Amino acid sequence: MQLHDNKGQRLYLTVSELKAFLETASQASREVRTLCLMLAYTGCRVSEALNLTHSNIDFVEKTVIFETLKKRKKGVYRAVPVPDILLDALNMVHGIQDARRGKKGAEKPVLIWDWCRKTAWQKITLVMKEAGIEDGPHRSPKGLRHCYGVNAISKGVPLNLLSKWMGHASLEVTAIYANALGEEQRSIAARMWDQ
Repeated sequence: MQLHDNKGQRLYLTVSELKAFLETASQASREVRTLCLMLAYTGCRVSEALNLTHSNIDFVEKTVIFETLKKRKKGVYRAVPVPDILLDALNMVHGIQDARRGKKGAEKPVLIWDWCRKTAWQKITLVMKEAGIEDGPHRSPKGLRHCYGVNAISKGVPLNLLSKWMGHASLEVTAIYANALGEEQRSIAARMWDQ
């Protein structure tokens, strides 16, 4: 796994692109907005988001519990801490807490987004296009996932926690995010150039 493709193009959104994406998402339909927030604030894969049910949202612990779908075996879960803005949006748009109170013992869990992966991918990339994010491999849901990893490292999140939150099998996979050229690296380089 790398942060640039074989042509040297960046595979992750920058902080300014993420900000533009979130601003544009705030104007999208309610369901699209919540999916955009989910991907941006958790770094999950689209398929993992589409697998979420109301029971995967923990308002007490302020986490989203994902089944890590890329693993070879089923039943591998991870809890990812999320901000109140995501929890509030999920509850307002999808009525999660009301549904829990009214449907105790429901026989089949209800998916939060009832879309196929292709539809979700198209909706997310359309928001990115409307946000003015230029065309390239970074303008995709995977670009949001990589953005999450790069941003977490730049904010000082330890590799072991980030690895757990992203559902990586090893720290070596997560360590690629430490290779992104970010503000911290530019600051260190600037100190080197000062004489």
